[in-house]
Amino acid sequence: MLHIVACIKQVPDTKIIKMNPKTNTMDRSSAPAILNPYDAHAVEEAVRLKQRYGGTVSVLTMGPPPAVKAIRKCIEIGADEGYMITDRAFAGADTLATSYALTKALEKIAREKPIDLIICGKMTIDGDTGQVGPGIARRLDMPPLTSVKKVVEINKEQGYAIVHRKLEDGYEVIQSTLPCLFSVEKEINEVPYSPLPNMLRAARYQPVIWSVNDLEDVDRSLLGLKGSPTIVAKVWPPEKPKGGEKLQGSAREQVNRLMEILAEKKELFRAKEGRA
Repeated sequence: MLHIVACIKQVPDTKIIKMNPKTNTMDRSSAPAILNPYDAHAVEEAVRLKQRYGGTVSVLTMGPPPAVKAIRKCIEIGADEGYMITDRAFAGADTLATSYALTKALEKIAREKPIDLIICGKMTIDGDTGQVGPGIARRLDMPPLTSVKKVVEINKEQGYAIVHRKLEDGYEVIQSTLPCLFSVEKEINEVPYSPLPNMLRAARYQPVIWSVNDLEDVDRSLLGLKGSPTIVAKVWPPEKPKGGEKLQGSAREQVNRLMEILAEKKELFRAKEGRA
């Protein structure tokens, strides 16, 4: 029987979010909060492994009280238990401080029930760093298997896992000892619509909530802003591409104009090569 823990995060929907033109920062109030899409695939894979091998799926998140909604979404997907750490001491954490806080919560969970496997999404859509999963693995001294696109086998009795790890030109097959940590790609599975019983359970579900005082052996200097050496000096949206030219006239006229444009581009490219 496996105990799998999926680390998740509630994030703003980046398809809707806007930038504050005065501060050059993301206006998080402009978009609804959602479960990080990569993490949804992590939870779905954990549930599939539970169904395949038996066991329990727990989810863990760090965030403000409204992040409970993300845990409930994971219960809808099929997770069994949810844990959240929330405290002002965690505010302003970068990936280093976040991995430290989550590690302390994972250690507390493991004391109650040993953990065989940790699954994270490849990255979060509000940060795109992909650093928290490997950071947790490093702190817990377990192998990190990144960019996992397929889980071939989990063998708890013999203590190993076999996965396919995505590469630019294919994939590689990796065998790792257990416990270990996966960070998974979106293509690892499809997240289906949640069945009604799961939705009903999620609506009533209350996760276990811990403050910093509930965790053990915590060095507070490694939490929040104090424990975050990363500084984001400025954030800005990419420039919008300029509109193209709409070709008009007869077919011959349009072809002639297109040839002129291509000739101009060719000369511009040659000029740049000459300067190089």
